[in-house]
Amino acid sequence: MERIVQRAYMGNEDEFVECEAARKRVLALCYNIRHALMGDREIEFIDNGMDEEKKRRLSILAPDKNVYLKIYVLWSEMLFITIALNEFLELYNSSIAQVRMLQAAVAGCLKQTVSENVYARMLNIMNGRYVYVNGYIAQYLDILNNQFLKMKKENRVKNLSNIAKRIAERGREYREL
Repeated sequence: MERIVQRAYMGNEDEFVECEAARKRVLALCYNIRHALMGDREIEFIDNGMDEEKKRRLSILAPDKNVYLKIYVLWSEMLFITIALNEFLELYNSSIAQVRMLQAAVAGCLKQTVSENVYARMLNIMNGRYVYVNGYIAQYLDILNNQFLKMKKENRVKNLSNIAKRIAERGREYREL
């Protein structure tokens, strides 16, 4: 799967070397998704509201729980990947629907996590006209990930828009690095 994703979205290793850091981050996500699909990651069973009474009334055979495959990705990492995918779609047009579905799923999770105003602001930041990952210094993302992990849980959500802004704008801290 990773090879298909790499060729379809991001080219070969010798193409667009300035996007290599972003390419590796996207491929790491694909690797984790693939392993989740293979059963090598966590599985969570969620009640789906189908009890014996509903199944009998509807005359259907159905499980009473849905199966969710889980991977863990830091928000800062996922925000960067979402931005990077926009750039890769400009370079390669194949499989746009699958990439947009992933981005929509991330946006949906984000919308459930932050307020409506913060959500709108983050989308504007991440999808801005001058946001790109070409030549991005990936170590900066590692610094943001580390800072995110050191935050108290209640402060992480509050700082998501700031993290998105720092990823997208490449401010003073980024330039100093």
